Amino acid sequence: MSNLPVIKGRKIRVAVVGCGRISKNHFASIERHSDNIELVAVCDIDPGVLAEHSDRYQVRGFLSLEELLKTVSPDAVILCTPSGLHSDQTVLAARYRVNVITEKPMATRWVDGLRMVKACDDAGVRLFVVKQNRRNTTLQLLKRAVTEGRFGKIHLVQVNVFWTRPQSYYDQGGGWRGTWEFDGGAFMNQASHYVDLLEWLIGPVERVHAMMSTTRHIEAEDTGVVNIKWRSGALGSMSVTMLSYPKNLEGSVTILGEHGTARIGGVAVNEIQQWEFEDRRDYDEHVKDASYQTTSVYGLGHPLYYENVVQSMQGNVAAETDGRAGLKSLEILVAIYRSARDGSPVGLPLEL
Repeated sequence: MSNLPVIKGRKIRVAVVGCGRISKNHFASIERHSDNIELVAVCDIDPGVLAEHSDRYQVRGFLSLEELLKTVSPDAVILCTPSGLHSDQTVLAARYRVNVITEKPMATRWVDGLRMVKACDDAGVRLFVVKQNRRNTTLQLLKRAVTEGRFGKIHLVQVNVFWTRPQSYYDQGGGWRGTWEFDGGAFMNQASHYVDLLEWLIGPVERVHAMMSTTRHIEAEDTGVVNIKWRSGALGSMSVTMLSYPKNLEGSVTILGEHGTARIGGVAVNEIQQWEFEDRRDYDEHVKDASYQTTSVYGLGHPLYYENVVQSMQGNVAAETDGRAGLKSLEILVAIYRSARDGSPVGLPLEL
């Protein structure tokens, strides 16, 4: 869009909305990019949490997003709020001509994702959807191998997310976790970045067929499986659970092709465990160096993601994951949930 805002000659003024679990990754990224980004405000509905973060970062605090937008006029708001709130908050920010950086998933309903994109288009502002795992060194190498066609025809893909979330996790934070309205379940929340890999790595999905179950005392699923067929003809499956005992076990993706096999594993796709191809490339020698240790399932990609945000808002590059890119993984998520609900395969693209 030609009318997208460009910010040059000064810092990008941002406000963090929602100061919970994931916000620390954003505060750290803002600090890392302090030459180009300035934190000007924080917002949270909990007065105690708000005061803590307002004092810590020495910025104004607001209990209301609209009051923040009226008073501070940031260049962008960063939505670290429950997923079910993202759509209304994005539409509100767009009304004030403010750019939006939203955590995953961009929304919990397909129609809400479409509404977010339209609101930002109509207002002439940018919508970024955070997909920081794409920036991990391990996945960058895997993406390069796929893009260069090193696998040949891809036959089978397996994605596993075996993590643990105790009941206490779902009970904290006002009871919104695990609800259909505000959060969704294991696929929508915890494994959202892995669902993103299905399309980002392999390509457009043709059809999904899913089953789910719930053991924790929550509305949505904590365990599920889905079979996938891509338009390319590749087949695959994804297995997700938040019941791994006694700790997070694995976050992995395995690709089996006619000329190559690769497996990225570890607790959060942080280890290249298999890397065999018929041909050789100069970057193969860097495979061992790409693996890294992590105790976090979030990976290390947030600061790298913000590099693209800065460059995009300065008008130098296109956004890697804008609202339309975010819709691709949301579409797969919604198809998975519809399939599990109806007990039958669901084809893509979705009908409105």
